[in-house]
Amino acid sequence: MEDSPKLEMLHVSKKFPGVQALDDVCISVNKGSVMALCGENGAGKSTLMKILSGIYKPDNGDIFINGEKVKIANPIDSRSQGIFMMYQELSYVPDLTVGENIVMGMWPQKKGFVDWKKIKKQTNAILEKENVSFDSETKLKELRISEIQLIEIIKAVSYNADIIIMDEPTSSLTTKEIEHLFERIKNLRDRGVSIIYISHKMDEVFRISDEITVLRDGRIIDTVRTAETSEDKIIEMMVGRKIENQYPKDEIKIGNELLRVEGLCSKGAFNNINFKLHKGEIVGFAGLMGAGRTETMRALFGLDKYDEGEIFIREKRIRKIKNVPDAIGHGLSMVTEDRRRYGIIPMLSVAKNTSLAALDKFIYRGRSREKEEYKAVRKYCNIMRVKTPNFETRISSLSGGNQQKVILAKWMMRNPGILIMDEPTRGIDVGAKREIFQLISECLKEGMGIIMVSSEMPELINICDRIYVMKEGTITGELEKEDFSQKEILKYAIGVN
Repeated sequence: MEDSPKLEMLHVSKKFPGVQALDDVCISVNKGSVMALCGENGAGKSTLMKILSGIYKPDNGDIFINGEKVKIANPIDSRSQGIFMMYQELSYVPDLTVGENIVMGMWPQKKGFVDWKKIKKQTNAILEKENVSFDSETKLKELRISEIQLIEIIKAVSYNADIIIMDEPTSSLTTKEIEHLFERIKNLRDRGVSIIYISHKMDEVFRISDEITVLRDGRIIDTVRTAETSEDKIIEMMVGRKIENQYPKDEIKIGNELLRVEGLCSKGAFNNINFKLHKGEIVGFAGLMGAGRTETMRALFGLDKYDEGEIFIREKRIRKIKNVPDAIGHGLSMVTEDRRRYGIIPMLSVAKNTSLAALDKFIYRGRSREKEEYKAVRKYCNIMRVKTPNFETRISSLSGGNQQKVILAKWMMRNPGILIMDEPTRGIDVGAKREIFQLISECLKEGMGIIMVSSEMPELINICDRIYVMKEGTITGELEKEDFSQKEILKYAIGVN
């Protein structure tokens, strides 16, 4: 690693209506190094990186690359300077192919037309080198989110960028894919590529970075050598205080059965799924990526069809759940793993996203009851502690943690009995995670039962009352509280038992 700045951003400030997002921020990244950028959701990390990638223009400040001042007015300018950003909310076009997504913005041409043969040849060669299971003609909407995230990584590498920004790059990757990514990062670093790595996973930050820069409330708190600090110190810098208990949960009496699933099957996705959920209980679903957890929950919520099986709600057998309105009508709600695709409508306001699932309460007798709607939005957003300049703010401008709180507020407005949460803390900082867990505890007090799918085993172990483990579409184990451990969960997840 050469001890010379590849990138400097000096005295950068950015203000949005009602919010000072960045205040006199200075960062420096050396050539051939990995700098981890840490901070709570809303600290300014994404805003700073969007300035570097040409999406936002700073109010003040300068950018230097290799000691020379550069002007980045748009993403094309950024790309021409050798900068590539992998976004936390993945930027892709579902109806385009893998090949088209990889070359997007840099289409190879022949005689003034797009050279489709070259696209196919080039991208298939890249995919073969990366040893992936799909080809360039596959449409992205046919892939899992983990596979789409892998495409983003491949795209960054294929552009031969000098500065790569990775915003929560492992949030949807399997353990094997994470190891592959880390190996790729080490190779890039050895080649002199500078990497800015944004993650809320402290174990990753300490494993892969050379330096850590902490942002809080739009200001730089400190930059430290990774080898000379600790996780507790970084978390304290991020939140401005010590966090004693990262997994708060009140003792809540477990009551009657809310949900029972028997023999649920979907060809090619999951088979013979049996489980129960009680009032006041959190039931976790663990397993490796692709184990069938998300597919099971999507079928239960009516997003996907299932072939056979029986579902009982409050011990009463119900008809087959055919669609989402069916599921909602039976008191089910679901926080999906892919916020951007299924959880929010980015161009709509916080208010409209919050009331979206309960419009029938505010539109009746041919009239829209806007005052009632706004009153309910304020009530549930306050309960969920949503931080927003106002309720007319576009939800896309909120941090990931606050978007997740809006999604929770949306479902709370329906007063559900059963809440399914698929990767509820994906891409959320340690402080916001703690708030989410506190809110989950409040939901339990209201008499709900919660199903939580998570790839974060410490979350499941500290929050859940029981855990089901899945492998290749089947439930391989059920663990009671006294049997919880990462080792025991992994045994069932990989099929040792």
